[in-house]
Amino acid sequence: MASRHLSRSIAMQSLYEWDFSNKELDLKKVTEKNLKEFGPGLENEGFVWELVTGVVEHLKEINEIIKQAAPQWPINQISIVDRNILRIGIFELLYEDQEAVPPKVAINEAIELAKSFGGENSGKFINGVLGTVFELVSGKEETKETEVKKE
Repeated sequence: MASRHLSRSIAMQSLYEWDFSNKELDLKKVTEKNLKEFGPGLENEGFVWELVTGVVEHLKEINEIIKQAAPQWPINQISIVDRNILRIGIFELLYEDQEAVPPKVAINEAIELAKSFGGENSGKFINGVLGTVFELVSGKEETKETEVKKE
């Protein structure tokens, strides 16, 4: 498994555990445990931390974007796995350097996580929501800033 893909997987599993506990678990400890268990020898643990902390720092904005992109799915009705894959994907689409993580890569990586960890229709759901988010923000910096400033 490629290093960045593994990093995304560890970040998703850590966010899943934290979300499953109603955000009561210590996310730092959960992430450290998952790094030891699933990522021994991982070349760049920093990317895991970047994803986990980035999602948490922007959680309110990211959740609002999910609500806008999937209005028929209240955020608490989206499975915990899918919800956290979306959070990582949206974080990468909006807040990562698009040179380092092109939007197509962020979306494809999220779809692969959904196929590995989600339900039967998770890949299609993740693709649809992230595709909508990408359409809303692609090439439209003013739209991205407006979406984030709505908070």
